[in-house]
Amino acid sequence: MSKKRYKALLEKIDKSTKYSLAQASENIKELRSAKFDETVEIALNLNVDPRHADQMVRGAVVLPHGTGKTVRVAVFAKGAKADEAKAAGADIVGTDDLVDQIKEGVFNFDVVVAAPDCMGVVGKIGRILGPKGLMPNPKTGTVTPDVATAVKNVKGGQVAFRVDKKGNIHAGIGKSSFSSTQIHENAQAFISAINKQKPSSAKGRYIKSGAISLTMSPSLSLDIVELADIK
Repeated sequence: MSKKRYKALLEKIDKSTKYSLAQASENIKELRSAKFDETVEIALNLNVDPRHADQMVRGAVVLPHGTGKTVRVAVFAKGAKADEAKAAGADIVGTDDLVDQIKEGVFNFDVVVAAPDCMGVVGKIGRILGPKGLMPNPKTGTVTPDVATAVKNVKGGQVAFRVDKKGNIHAGIGKSSFSSTQIHENAQAFISAINKQKPSSAKGRYIKSGAISLTMSPSLSLDIVELADIK
């Protein structure tokens, strides 16, 4: 993006304003500038110290209007569970054959789901999946005996989140082509999930700051007082 175009977008934002979610969901659509369908991104900074295990914020939420992305799902399952995963729409289902594919560097999927009895197999490639953020985890609903529901959730717009070492959480919650109502409701669902994960050991204001932006736009600062009240 040219500096001139970015400056024009900045002029549409009042940097002194802390936008309500409803305002931000409406105004963000005015910041569209790319030729592609930009992702609506939300960023939060939390008052937690993830170096302490009891302050790690991690989970997943199924957004009411999905993410607008087509998600490819690989499932580690066998027998009846493999059949259930295929019926639910999994793109790839396997065990040792899937391990071999991944070892060869073939990643034709975006999310990995695993039945609990296959985690021993998945463990063989943990060092490969982990750094790519693909390792299945019970906290994000990707290690479960109900692989069919997990596949449907991921395909239907599930967003996994995890706080980084500086207390930041970032996620895509829709597309610029979504209506402002869809963006608003997705943002509410995401923030509600974050609030439900508030560690009991976290003191003071939990969400320190928040912002919404598009892939190619400057950000709109959010009203953190409102965010704290979203349950």
